[in-house]
Amino acid sequence: MSLVNYFEDLKIWQLARALAYEIYQIMRENKDYGFKDQIQRAAVSTMNNISEGFERNSNKEFKRFLDISKGSCGEVRGMLYLAEDFAYLEKSKAEKLREDCKLLAGSIVNMKKSLKE
Repeated sequence: MSLVNYFEDLKIWQLARALAYEIYQIMRENKDYGFKDQIQRAAVSTMNNISEGFERNSNKEFKRFLDISKGSCGEVRGMLYLAEDFAYLEKSKAEKLREDCKLLAGSIVNMKKSLKE
């Protein structure tokens, strides 16, 4: 793996940023403020824990933050089922976003495996 100097260069951070953006876009008009706030916070947490962990300059710390990020990604994925159930999202859009979450979660796992102790 080549040396990465900035978290912005990490593919997992780029994917997490895209997910957060997408969640904000689809929730823009939603009036269920509790739901909207929770899913948006989980999406932002996914992205921010990648960047915060990277900036710790410790593989051990980065792995810990990657675990948190993956958990937040799972929270987004779970909430997307409710978004579909509550008719906040069309089924096809919810399914696509859940697949994006699965891809991101798998990429986070792969990043964690690639880090040396």
